Amino acid sequence: MNENKVTSLDYLNEVTGGDPETTREFIEMFFEQIIEFKTGLRDYLSQKKYKELGELAHKAKSSVMTFGMNDLGMRLKQLQLKTQKLEEIESYEEHVAEFETLIDRAHRELRAILEEIKA
Repeated sequence: MNENKVTSLDYLNEVTGGDPETTREFIEMFFEQIIEFKTGLRDYLSQKKYKELGELAHKAKSSVMTFGMNDLGMRLKQLQLKTQKLEEIESYEEHVAEFETLIDRAHRELRAILEEIKA
């Protein structure tokens, strides 16, 4: 396995029984969510809507963990907990930037997997 990959389909394959069509549907749904997550996190951060930021981080956590991004999931959980207590507000930007970087890599990896499934 490539150590530089940020995604893993192990959990998804377990859930879908390795069915390529179901896997494709999950990936396509995730692509739609990525747009919502990136836009929402960035907007809530810039508008200082920290409660909403934390709620969206919680929602994103479940989705990224489905695709094996457990470290990112834990970081989103940290962000969620910080927003609930309004702690370390200066660190929120770093969390959002890290999410954007990793989710872009995940998108590229999953796009390649999607091409393999369709081939």
